Amino acid sequence: MLYELVYPYPMKLLRLFTVRLFTPLLATLLLTSVAPANVTLPKILGDNMVLQRAKPVYIWGTADTGDAVEVKFAGQEKQARPDTTGHWQVVLDPLTASANPQEMTITATNTAQPASNGVTTLKNILVGEVWFCGGQSNMEYSVNAPSSSAPSALPTDPQLAQELQTETYPQIRLFRVEKQTRQPEIVTNGWTDCAGDALNKFSAIGFFFARNLQHALNVPVGIVGSYWGGSRLEQWVPQDAFTRLPAFAKEAAASPFRVDGRAVGDYYKSMIADLAPFTVRGMLWYQGESNIIASNDGVRYADKMQALVEFWRTLWKGQDVPFYQVQIAPYLYTTRKDMQVDKVTPLPHAADELPKLWEAQMLATRINQVELVPTTDLDSHFSNIHPSGKRTVGQRLSNLALTKVYGQTAQTWQGPLYDKLEIKGGHVVVHFANTGGKLATRDGQAPAFFEIASADGVFKTATATIAGETVILTSPDVSAPATVRMGWTETAQPNLVNAAGLPAYPFRSNGPDWHPSR
Repeated sequence: MLYELVYPYPMKLLRLFTVRLFTPLLATLLLTSVAPANVTLPKILGDNMVLQRAKPVYIWGTADTGDAVEVKFAGQEKQARPDTTGHWQVVLDPLTASANPQEMTITATNTAQPASNGVTTLKNILVGEVWFCGGQSNMEYSVNAPSSSAPSALPTDPQLAQELQTETYPQIRLFRVEKQTRQPEIVTNGWTDCAGDALNKFSAIGFFFARNLQHALNVPVGIVGSYWGGSRLEQWVPQDAFTRLPAFAKEAAASPFRVDGRAVGDYYKSMIADLAPFTVRGMLWYQGESNIIASNDGVRYADKMQALVEFWRTLWKGQDVPFYQVQIAPYLYTTRKDMQVDKVTPLPHAADELPKLWEAQMLATRINQVELVPTTDLDSHFSNIHPSGKRTVGQRLSNLALTKVYGQTAQTWQGPLYDKLEIKGGHVVVHFANTGGKLATRDGQAPAFFEIASADGVFKTATATIAGETVILTSPDVSAPATVRMGWTETAQPNLVNAAGLPAYPFRSNGPDWHPSR
């Protein structure tokens, strides 16, 4: 019929008529042939993941602005519409722990052509407890994959070698973020079983923590690791984390923005931002050495801790998650040849720079749900900034979590804490909290590393005697004592312990009265 219609006309007109006839038809076909809808997910959401139980669970991604998105998991169905930038999010109701692998389907439907669906299926998902671990090289310190920035646990832990040969961990899943700043998003192999190369490369502390937690709770455990040896705290959060706090008002008024002369947020976009708001139960943090090496932070580190903790909690959708620190270990910072930010001026470290940072770590526990586990008893190789004993650190962190989060009050994780002092004539009575009912020394000797000073501030070694849950101090060189300190040197390994055998935290009675700024 078409042939008969156009045949009588010249060929030039035939081509023109044909184009005019088919152009509207072609346009109609192009408009109605809509590409299938699809979703893009962050890498933290994937096969083999563990979702947090008993808390709202965030699922998010991107899709075309005209699509409708539906998420189905564990009998729940949640819908969302992408915003003008294509971002969408749903929140699953709190889930029940399950070691039975489940699937999640995420469907994007183009509303202009409902039959055009894109379906993403995530498989082998467990539900249990999820924790994040971060920091620098002592958190990076792997199970069995030493690197230039951090050693591994296996060579110094013979028990671990046997355990790895005889034990399996089917209810533990690992998610490790690769160290990189070139890409604006995280690089990772995704969620993996706790075995083989993935286990060897994972944080030893993170592994021991997860294993202990899984044994104690008998539910699946997921552990997310993002850490980089030699990193400073400031590199893990952007400028906004600091400018919101009065403690950094001076820096906020300057351009370009710097903290202690250095840029911030180097690792934030490439190693942190894409992980949030993946629902976690809590966070583990082992870092601080580089904040002595780079800037002798002292109490300033407590301000930076507030910036980190509060910003990450906001990033994770306001989840006021527990944040558990590890006390950095004794080390000879005085022997280092470090430079200031100009890379020309020397930056010497006094023997009390480490105690000042210990103090800042303890002051940071005044932030809600921030705690600190001790480490001064674990290694006496003061020239090694990477002490062994990661099994013990993981045990103390898991005991802390089991106590504070899961209500298992029989767990021990904390040493004696300085409470107050009484001056009685020529001697001082030091009171401690968290003694477990008694004080002792782990070597049977008199308590060590105690000093007292009169009003002139000149400290002298004190003779220390345990009396119940107190320590009595005297010195023939100080007739009118006014202040006390203990463990106030970089090689301090206090022998004072509580009933659980855990070491007392170094302290000074005249330290700064720091509180979170508002």
